[in-house]
Amino acid sequence: MRMTIESDPSYPAHWEADVVLRDGGTARIRPITTEDAGRLVSFYEQVSDESKYYRFFAPYPRLSDRDVHRFTHHDYVDRVGLAATIGEEFIGTVRYDRIGPDGRPASAPADEAEVAFLVQDAHQGRGVASALLEHIGAVARERGIRRFAAEVLPANTKMIKVFTDVGYEQKRSFEDGSVHLTLDLEPTAESLAVQRAREQRAEARSVQRLLAPGSVAVVGVSRSGAGVGAAALRNLRDSGFHGHLYAVNEAVTRDLLDGVRAYRSVEDVGAPVDLAVIAVPADRVPDAVAACGEHGVQGLVVLSAGYGDSGPAGLARQRELLRQVRSYGMRLIGPNAYGVINTAPEVELNASLTPAPMPMRGRTGLFTQSGAIGIALLSALLRRGEGLSSFVSAGNRADVSGNDILQYWYEDEATDVALLYLETLGNPRKFTRLARRTAAVKPVVVAKGGRHTPAGHVVPGTRLSEDTVSALLRQAGVIRVDTVTELVDVGLLLASQPLPAGPRIAILGNSESLGVLTYDACLTQGLRPLPPLDLTTAASPADFRTALAAALASDDCDAVVVTAIPWVSEHALADDLADALREAVAEAPGKPVAVVHVELAELVQALSATRGPAAGAPDRPTAGTPWTPAAPAAAATTADPDRIPSYPAAERAVKAVAEAVRYGQWRRALADAGQVPEYEDIDETGAAAQLAGLLADVDGGAVLTLSDLDARELLARYGIRVLSTLPAPSADAAVRAAAVLGYPVALKTTAPHLRHRADLGGVRLDLTSEAELRRSYEELTDALGKPGELQPVVQAMVPRGVDTVVRSVIDPAAGAVLSFGLAGVASELLGDTAHRLVPATDRDAAGLIRSIRAAPLLFGWRGSDPVDTPALEEVLLRLSRLVDDHPEVIGVSLEPVVVAVEGISVLSATVRVAHPPARGDLGPRTLPSY
Repeated sequence: MRMTIESDPSYPAHWEADVVLRDGGTARIRPITTEDAGRLVSFYEQVSDESKYYRFFAPYPRLSDRDVHRFTHHDYVDRVGLAATIGEEFIGTVRYDRIGPDGRPASAPADEAEVAFLVQDAHQGRGVASALLEHIGAVARERGIRRFAAEVLPANTKMIKVFTDVGYEQKRSFEDGSVHLTLDLEPTAESLAVQRAREQRAEARSVQRLLAPGSVAVVGVSRSGAGVGAAALRNLRDSGFHGHLYAVNEAVTRDLLDGVRAYRSVEDVGAPVDLAVIAVPADRVPDAVAACGEHGVQGLVVLSAGYGDSGPAGLARQRELLRQVRSYGMRLIGPNAYGVINTAPEVELNASLTPAPMPMRGRTGLFTQSGAIGIALLSALLRRGEGLSSFVSAGNRADVSGNDILQYWYEDEATDVALLYLETLGNPRKFTRLARRTAAVKPVVVAKGGRHTPAGHVVPGTRLSEDTVSALLRQAGVIRVDTVTELVDVGLLLASQPLPAGPRIAILGNSESLGVLTYDACLTQGLRPLPPLDLTTAASPADFRTALAAALASDDCDAVVVTAIPWVSEHALADDLADALREAVAEAPGKPVAVVHVELAELVQALSATRGPAAGAPDRPTAGTPWTPAAPAAAATTADPDRIPSYPAAERAVKAVAEAVRYGQWRRALADAGQVPEYEDIDETGAAAQLAGLLADVDGGAVLTLSDLDARELLARYGIRVLSTLPAPSADAAVRAAAVLGYPVALKTTAPHLRHRADLGGVRLDLTSEAELRRSYEELTDALGKPGELQPVVQAMVPRGVDTVVRSVIDPAAGAVLSFGLAGVASELLGDTAHRLVPATDRDAAGLIRSIRAAPLLFGWRGSDPVDTPALEEVLLRLSRLVDDHPEVIGVSLEPVVVAVEGISVLSATVRVAHPPARGDLGPRTLPSY
């Protein structure tokens, strides 16, 4: 059932949401409607007598017609009911009824409501009630309800735990044989932490079910052995998969396909199927999905193309596929996916189009949206001796995204480094939040494509500028690289070497010229290289070993780059040199080492040599022999834990080392995100009342630009004082304004085409007398136009300083973004602006003003006096608080903000406001819809 606004104008469609439950399955939460009577009765019949007793405090075997009417008829304001559904069936319900102080039904402004849940016994323990509470709480806040009251029997410990674990402020009492709970619905730091912890566990579990299934069915295996489905089946079988494997072909006439048990449909498999790999034409996928859903399959990898990759019709088909998959509580990788790999020894899953042998087992996780890029990255990692813990190529990314994979890798003990190739960030704010948390414990390296999305491309573009995206990633501790080659280069170093303790780099090798190139590359990357040590071309492996051991033991360096050119007998010495370098590292571990080589292919292989069983596939069964799961013993090779990364160019090696240095600095200094300061003089209540009044007569989708007076009043409530400005429609008016403000004054034009354009002559400063003011007014109007066009104003002069610009804008995907730069055309032309997500912490504000290229002008450039950067940081933090506390504020521009040696002056402010979206960034957990 899909209710629409057209069929019921009062129906709140924006309350509909897909959620991931505690066990990794999914459910849909939606408002209950008058059409749900039959579903409600069927749901209630499946609930145990005990659960009914806990709900109604008495035996209540069935619902009366009056009950059914009451529980399905809502006004969506004072009476609301939500249902958690799988398919068309209810698995849980929640409702609230607004009440007054006397406990009787009421309407607004009453701000309290009674709340009650009921969850099918078969689905209890899956987190259904917790998800319903999050969503009904958000609905209640939207409708002006601030508190929930609940009566629970003392024996109903599960429901009491749901309420007490949610993290809201609450009161608890025992009255008339029941527990009375009162929950304050205002989000708290604790409730947000609880919500995000549940989100992480649920989404990680959903990915874990896809990567570690106990059984896999491949749907669409041809009888001839050709095609994508047959290839996927062979790769699964030959990888040594330890679970059960089934082949599905609707026209199969024999028991085995390529040695694997074959069936006409997934529903014919007489055993559970955890994961289905679908490789049938797009028009047959819905039937395959329905069969999987009815059989209880937990997740799908859809290799089939013909969806968002094939135009508008395909995109509509993709959305319907996602809706169908989620209706069965499943998760989806794809469509148009390349597949997934898990090298864990107890799994050995290769549900991808990568032929056997399996990639080596390693400590690196890899996620890509593009199958072609995935192939290239797998090949590059294999060629350079790097192994994988897991690999996901999500194709069109209709459901499972990089965010889900980060949730999984965060707690995956087999993954030490996360590599991602992304064409979009999807939900940038969530991505940066997850990436920051993950980067605090393991490196996250991202290569982002899709900077310039071609028309009609399957992956939608973003409104965020590349500079903003990079800033948000840096804020989260993400290592942003520009190419897939750099992704591999940096990943190799991080996966095999310790983090450097600082930027001091020792350089040694048998080529003076290559050492100088490496030295220059270090300077370019902002590192502090030591003078290169030239061992001369006559250096032996023993000489390399001695020099490297000395450098690693020295307190003067934090990392070492070894350079090597060929000897006359390259092949004979490659293994010896590799062994010598390994021995030196073993003697003094703790510092990273990278090798730059010139035409030394044998050295590359020796440095990345693998250990463990030789690579190879299990014996291929004959057509008449059934395939059986592999023995628990590991079948894949394991990447050498003592390998040393090597690079064919000094610039590539140094770039990898530099990224490791910067990441190490972030881990040490910024993994603690800092604090969002509290300011006692902030008038949050007054600001809310002012905004409500200003927006009272504004249509829902309209944007209101505040008058100068209203903008100054709103900003003043948050401690941001904007200098008074008086209009000067004539020379006489300008003189009167100056008399009020006091000389010296400034005369400025405020017309949109001239505002903040001092370079066009629209500003006159330090006017100390009436004569100067009148002369400047005449010059201004003669040069630029009539007063009505220029809109001149007069403003008091402020102490000289550095002119800066502070802004905050709302991006629909990323939320509120705080920006900072110096005022003037040079900064605009060069894009010298820094960005942080709101709410900004004290660390964010300090880093923001220091991250622009022109920052030295604030700190005493060329003998000038340093300006008051602490006061500037405070303005940034106060503005961050304003836009975070009030989602109605969608844009603020403070320009210029003059930062003097002591204090700051905000000379002009523009504020735009609008009605906020019904759900904000702090709303309940929900899966994205596309």
